[in-house]
Amino acid sequence: MNELEQKLYQAMDHAAPQDLDRILAACGPQNRDKVVPFAPPSRRRRPRMAWAAAAMLAVLLCGGFGLRGWQTSHAVASVVSLDVNPSIQLQVNQKEIVLEAQALNAEAQEILEGMDLRKTQLTVAVNAIVGSLLQHGYLDRISTAILISVEDDDVQRASRLETSLTEEVDAALANASAGAAVLSQTLTSDAALEEQAKTSQISVGKAALVQQVQALNSALEFDALAALTVEELDQLIHTGAPGMPVGTDAAAAAAQSYAGISDADVITRDVDPELDETPAHYEVELLTAYGEFEYLVDAYSGAVLSGPADVASAAGAGRIPTLDPSQSIGQEKALSIALADAGVQKENALGLEIKGEYDDGQLLYEVEFRAGGVEYEYEVRASDGRIVKAERDGENMPVLSTGSQTSSGTQTGSGAASGDIGAQAAQTAALNHAGVQAGAVSEMKCERDHDDGRTVYEIEFRSGGMEYEYEVDAATGTILKAESEYDD
Repeated sequence: MNELEQKLYQAMDHAAPQDLDRILAACGPQNRDKVVPFAPPSRRRRPRMAWAAAAMLAVLLCGGFGLRGWQTSHAVASVVSLDVNPSIQLQVNQKEIVLEAQALNAEAQEILEGMDLRKTQLTVAVNAIVGSLLQHGYLDRISTAILISVEDDDVQRASRLETSLTEEVDAALANASAGAAVLSQTLTSDAALEEQAKTSQISVGKAALVQQVQALNSALEFDALAALTVEELDQLIHTGAPGMPVGTDAAAAAAQSYAGISDADVITRDVDPELDETPAHYEVELLTAYGEFEYLVDAYSGAVLSGPADVASAAGAGRIPTLDPSQSIGQEKALSIALADAGVQKENALGLEIKGEYDDGQLLYEVEFRAGGVEYEYEVRASDGRIVKAERDGENMPVLSTGSQTSSGTQTGSGAASGDIGAQAAQTAALNHAGVQAGAVSEMKCERDHDDGRTVYEIEFRSGGMEYEYEVDAATGTILKAESEYDD
């Protein structure tokens, strides 16, 4: 309003200048007892007065419309929050442009790292956040839930945003083959709820979900519930909130203690809440130096219901083989090896999932992801990083059987028969000829065949709306045939 007031003042100042001295001089000597009559304004003066009024009206109107436009662009119309366990809040104007993106907890800071979502369309920002959640493994389980909340005093706008954002997230999860459930709700402004959410460092949407649980069981404390995941809160609502669950961290600690395993011997752990089953429990998977073990932990008492006890003691007695976790390449290295082999950048990999398992006494990392419409599955040996299994869209890809692992994660040597470059090298030759990256390929097919006494690899793939067909000489890698056409 200060800007508008200033414009009005300037208009008045120009329309009615300060000219008191000239007027008094024209009146002659002043006498307080003398009444000086003033004639009514002449017609000649009226246009000037009308012009002054019109000027003030124009300033008022122009300033008002300018102020209204500024407010439309900069005023917060809706607050959209996305919650899994990371809590992210987006402030949005009437044009559905993001004014600010806030990470409300430490996990959310990791999700938003490197992203500046200000001045982006809301749907673009939401897709970027969902993509980051997928890459960080938050939405890879069927039992996982993501909560979309729209806070807006305009009920119709809130409902429309809720519907469109739910459809966007559903589509993104379907494209990534992720099975997480999508929950949604609309809210109106509630100062008390907003203050409670701020104190607990969660979104207003998650705070509303906590209140739903408390409505079922008032004995449950707000802060304790706020520490649970959306998945746990949703399951509590569906079961009537009979009590306060111990939480994923406590369940994992109980299983680890029961197994007699120290933190140093745990390679990975995964905890899945099943509060809507009977009995309510947490499923805990521990990948350790002694092997992979599964436990069921009671959701409300923390007691271990099933799983092997004293694993470390059994290993000490020689009944279980051991692996020094320091000798493992680790999950991140296994992932980088698989991505390098597929020719896919990490930021382009959707539905990333990495877990370890033991096979014939050796630890393997299973790596799965999607990129360019292609599904990839790898098994990478934890001890040296060698790829022991590679599949693309369910079809086995050749894996080099000899050679060594380089520091970059690629392999040297040849696993094909003498005088045969192998299917993988043939695919690479075809992709290089087409100028196509492996991560942008869909429906890759590769068959080894004999043609006129010559062994060839017949290769077909799709990329960027084009369909490619190649024949590659199996002995030399020479391109014998190359065709491409638009994919109908």
